[in-house]
Amino acid sequence: MTYLIAYVAALGVFLLADMVWLGLMVNRIYRPALGDFLLSGVNVPPAVVFYLLYPVGLVIFAIIPAIRTGNVATALILGSLFGLFTYGTYDLTNQATLRHWSTFLTIADMAWGSVLGGLSSAAAAWIVSRLVHA
Repeated sequence: MTYLIAYVAALGVFLLADMVWLGLMVNRIYRPALGDFLLSGVNVPPAVVFYLLYPVGLVIFAIIPAIRTGNVATALILGSLFGLFTYGTYDLTNQATLRHWSTFLTIADMAWGSVLGGLSSAAAAWIVSRLVHA
């Protein structure tokens, strides 16, 4: 039950925060850099798979270790690193292979991945500590 609560909490925070980020930044950062390379709408099936799968990684690599140590800071640090590494893999591969992928876009997106991973993991670990270990 602890891991399910951690997953649902991470999913909720991750999804909400990323929707806010994308709502604010698509037209400021992504569309100017990528132009017509972006779809006009979202391809829903892969987006759903991404949003359901990514929090599993946060639970395994950041939240469970934090639960075991009883330290939310562990979730923040490990979640930030998970976000940095996973978004970095995506961004650096794109920059290495796509003509219109800029260094600015790589840095901005990797920074966001790090913040998003840390925030989602820390919030989920905190929620678990309040609901399960209260």
